[in-house]
Amino acid sequence: MSIPIRNVAIIAHVDHGKTTLVDALLKQSGVFREGEEVPICVMDSNDIERERGITILSKNTAVKYKDTLINIIDTPGHADFGGEVERVLGMVDGCILIVDANEGPMPQTRFVLKKALEKGLRPIVVVNKIDRELASPHVAVDKVLDLFLELGADDDQCDFPHLFASGMAGYAQNDMETKGTDMVPMFEAILRHVPPPVGDADKPLQLQVTTLDYSDYLGRIVIGKIHNGTINMGQQAALIKEDGSIVKTRITKLLGFDGLKRVEIASATAGNIVAVTGFADANIGETITCPTEPMALPMIKVDEPTLQMTFCVNDSPFAGTEGKSVTSRQVRDRLFRELETNVALRVAETDEADKFAVAGRGELHLGILIENMRREGFEFQVSQPQVIYREVGGAKCEPFELLALDVPEEAVGSCIERLGQRKGEMQDMVVGANGRSNLEFVVPARGLIGFRGEFMRMTRGAGIMNHSFLEYRPTCGDISARRNGVLISFEEGTATDYALMGAEDRGTFFIKPGTKVYKGMIVGENNRPQDLELNICKSKQLTNHRASGGEELVQLKTPIDMTLERALEYINGDELVEVTPLSIRLRKINKKLARR
Repeated sequence: MSIPIRNVAIIAHVDHGKTTLVDALLKQSGVFREGEEVPICVMDSNDIERERGITILSKNTAVKYKDTLINIIDTPGHADFGGEVERVLGMVDGCILIVDANEGPMPQTRFVLKKALEKGLRPIVVVNKIDRELASPHVAVDKVLDLFLELGADDDQCDFPHLFASGMAGYAQNDMETKGTDMVPMFEAILRHVPPPVGDADKPLQLQVTTLDYSDYLGRIVIGKIHNGTINMGQQAALIKEDGSIVKTRITKLLGFDGLKRVEIASATAGNIVAVTGFADANIGETITCPTEPMALPMIKVDEPTLQMTFCVNDSPFAGTEGKSVTSRQVRDRLFRELETNVALRVAETDEADKFAVAGRGELHLGILIENMRREGFEFQVSQPQVIYREVGGAKCEPFELLALDVPEEAVGSCIERLGQRKGEMQDMVVGANGRSNLEFVVPARGLIGFRGEFMRMTRGAGIMNHSFLEYRPTCGDISARRNGVLISFEEGTATDYALMGAEDRGTFFIKPGTKVYKGMIVGENNRPQDLELNICKSKQLTNHRASGGEELVQLKTPIDMTLERALEYINGDELVEVTPLSIRLRKINKKLARR
């Protein structure tokens, strides 16, 4: 006899503490052995997730509380990974909305809550970080209620249960008067307010594919919720494709979730979330069903990408010197392999065999793919990100974003002015008592390309910027260019102290002495609007005469560290970012870069 089940997703804006709260639930549910060393943010298993402190991929875990199996899904909080959130909400019966006690609802809070309400879920609101300075838990609850009403929640949804918690300290409480000691109030709220899954174990099998994984040993792994019926290891099953065609196969592996592990099981019934192998061609939204009585579930619709860039083979003079995978076939195979699990991504071949059009949900979404590929030894080039236009009602439309800024008061004027130049419209402004202001804008996605770097300079690194996709609207005309010209090397060689010192008055450099450069490589930003070619490899002529002051120590200004994200935001349409496992370089497209 199967035990009671609760399926719940954890949703929130980025950095509001979802993963930390899940950590606390796991630790207090007995998943880990006594004395076992448990890393912080244990659900963030990817290296990039740990380094950046964000969740990129949704994660499944399962804990037992009072003889009830609770399947918990930790979802990403960043708007670029919203495709993960949309899918997993289709296989849960309830959700926990985490809100920071200080920040309150943020742009991504709106996005994930809207998706949950559209699914008919009644969220449990958890106000997190109540032990932080400047926390205003009751104000946060009021703001959440306003957001529920704004998004058209029904009366039942607006009467949401709420808790107060500190994921870092590992406790939750029902009110602010009674100090919490553990996570029991949250476990109890899940049992009380998340309904058990609806499904009939006696009906024909229906399992919807909501997440894809891949293993070199097992091949494609399909994860989803059993809506009806029973699934058994080794049984015959059918996959109903998006076009209605049916592919028959056999269940080769059936896996359940136990804490952070996947364990082999013999069978599972309606309501369970399981992982299945044997379906090499399965895609998101398709239905695994009984071969004798095939019945499809409604397809899952995922929002389309809004940003596109070109990936191409590296043809610079340094091509092949730092990477292992450099050919068009290797790059192509890797991009199409990414489609196995990254369903918000689109990859298309172009008229040129060595160029591929790659579309995603935003700069971070595409940047994570690029970073993963370079860590795997790939070497390639990418173009400036471009928004994807659509025709809506006969009009050409472009994506617009909802942008929220938290900035020092002295930076408010410059932020408003710069976003105005980028066609942004301010919707709201709240001046806080702590010397900071919260600004809200609606701005075209084009206007945000390259804005983050400017924003950090305007706020001297003290600003917080968050944005999420709002909707497609008619195009709003040209947006002004965002930077001066660049400094370009006009020969191949090694940059010298002498040459860089002599050109310091021309602009700001991205490189330091000893850096290898080539003709057409961008080495800095000009002080003027025009591009300028420089010889930065020349060395001082040596003579047997000692110059006066020749022994003085000369110090160059610190160069700008051109990280991958900064480079993607920085380049113009006639420029490329050269990506290798060891280097990030910028270059002009229209330079003839012949090897020497």
